[in-house]
Amino acid sequence: MKLSRRTTATAAALATVTLGATLAATAPASAAVPTAPKAAKAAYNGVCGSGFKVIDSTPVGNVGTVYLTWNEAKGQNCAVTIRNKAGAKIYMSVTLEIPEEHNPIVSDTGYYTSYAGPVYLGAGGYCVNWSGAIGSATGADSGHCG
Repeated sequence: MKLSRRTTATAAALATVTLGATLAATAPASAAVPTAPKAAKAAYNGVCGSGFKVIDSTPVGNVGTVYLTWNEAKGQNCAVTIRNKAGAKIYMSVTLEIPEEHNPIVSDTGYYTSYAGPVYLGAGGYCVNWSGAIGSATGADSGHCG
């Protein structure tokens, strides 16, 4: 009787090992390989002031974001380039323009630790372009007619 108990126990153990190996072999590859975490998007910091609401944003490489905001009451846009993570001073810029001939371009460039700008442009009735840079990374977009 002891022999048959050992045989049964051995058979059960082999079945468990075999089932475990089968489950591991059939698991999706994505379950076995962890994915790299995405860089956190820079949060808008409210630097444009009261009444300005974010209407668009554009990534600056994987190191930051350019935010475009609009104040309906003032008919004015504001843009700011924000780093994902503040650090040592680095070249940064933000530019806002109306792409019509003879219309203004406003920009802020320099060496900053966390953001460039804000820059403001009265743009009621016009479309705008905005762009930003952090080090060698750039981002730009257009649209939003006010």
